[in-house]
Amino acid sequence: MRIERRERHEASILHADLDSFYASVEQRDNPALRGRPVLVGGGVVLAASYEAKAFGVRSPMPGHEARALCPRAIVVPPRFDAYVEASRAVFEIFHDTTPIVEGISVDEAFLDVAGLRRVSGTPVEIAERLRTRVRDDVGLPITVGLARTKFLAKVASAVGKPDGLLEVAPGTEIAFLHPLPVRRLWGVGPVTEAKLHDAGVTTVGGIARLGERSLKHIVGPGSARHLFALSMATDPRRVETGRRRSSIGSQRALGRRPKSEADLEATVVAIVERLGRRLRNAERVCRTVVLRLRFDDFSRATRSRTLSDVTDRTDVIMSSARGLLDDALPVIRDRGCTLIGLSLTGLDERDSIQLTLPFDQPDPADRRVRAVGASSPLSGRGAHLDTAMDDLRTRFGRDAVTRGVLLGRHHGDDAPMLPD
Repeated sequence: MRIERRERHEASILHADLDSFYASVEQRDNPALRGRPVLVGGGVVLAASYEAKAFGVRSPMPGHEARALCPRAIVVPPRFDAYVEASRAVFEIFHDTTPIVEGISVDEAFLDVAGLRRVSGTPVEIAERLRTRVRDDVGLPITVGLARTKFLAKVASAVGKPDGLLEVAPGTEIAFLHPLPVRRLWGVGPVTEAKLHDAGVTTVGGIARLGERSLKHIVGPGSARHLFALSMATDPRRVETGRRRSSIGSQRALGRRPKSEADLEATVVAIVERLGRRLRNAERVCRTVVLRLRFDDFSRATRSRTLSDVTDRTDVIMSSARGLLDDALPVIRDRGCTLIGLSLTGLDERDSIQLTLPFDQPDPADRRVRAVGASSPLSGRGAHLDTAMDDLRTRFGRDAVTRGVLLGRHHGDDAPMLPD
């Protein structure tokens, strides 16, 4: 049976996005910073206030470049605990506004307010009240975009920044969208934007006029289909709740200073330690380990390794990550490395693991006297060690126990994020 999607008659999808989140929290908590250019993070800019953005500062940007653009900027260290607390307070307001909330990150979410007119007013009134509550109760500025689709709501919030409210009313979508630059479309990064510019396409309307058939010769058939649909304001996706992330990851900016191979390995070890614990806390397992690199010339590379069995064991993930790094070392020696990231993909629930029979026994004599039983790929000494390490860190703090290779090294605090 075919199910038809009903088109919305009003702009009832909200995209709520906190403005310069980290920097706004710092300005909220320190009145001396209000109205002044603020940079969060010294080595790499994690966030910049709008006063700093007026000088061309963006994140992530090397700190020395940001300070060259804005010499009067005030640099403050990140306070991730404060950001987590602020995010939780804002999300409580989101969930108090509507039960249909899809978190995108700690500082933005989609909200579906269709059907709330009788109890809460029009979508615009709901958005205005939400902005007022976030400002009065949490002390932060937030921009809200309203539209009939998620894509247009997100574009509207970006255009409406800072501290704004912008509705794309039904029937005005094309007129709103087509004059915008192509980089406003999801999926258009610097490379795709350059290809489109070389073809003389600079606006969303230019993509629509070019058509999908001609567009595929520039960006390929898959991207052409996606970009043309967005250029015509077509986006059938719903606001989804309770959806778990398909991957988890973390990355570390290393700066442009020379790094030894020991430094690179220690960075990978630190990332794996934290990702393994996140994976187990979420009661999930992964299938694939992905290494992401950024080189001195700002180009990027990705390498991945798929495991024979799903796992949540740190030692298994560590072995794969180290292998990927070893394979990439020749390229790193030639091109340098300014960022290392790791992602765990192919996630599944931990209780969905299929038990395996131990057909491979190291000693043939054992096979005659030992009963063959099922085992889990998550069991073994490594799993017991992970459990003990997790318990110690929960009771005494993240750095209560660490690996020898990490002694005397600081690899940064964990940035706040939505639950895994």
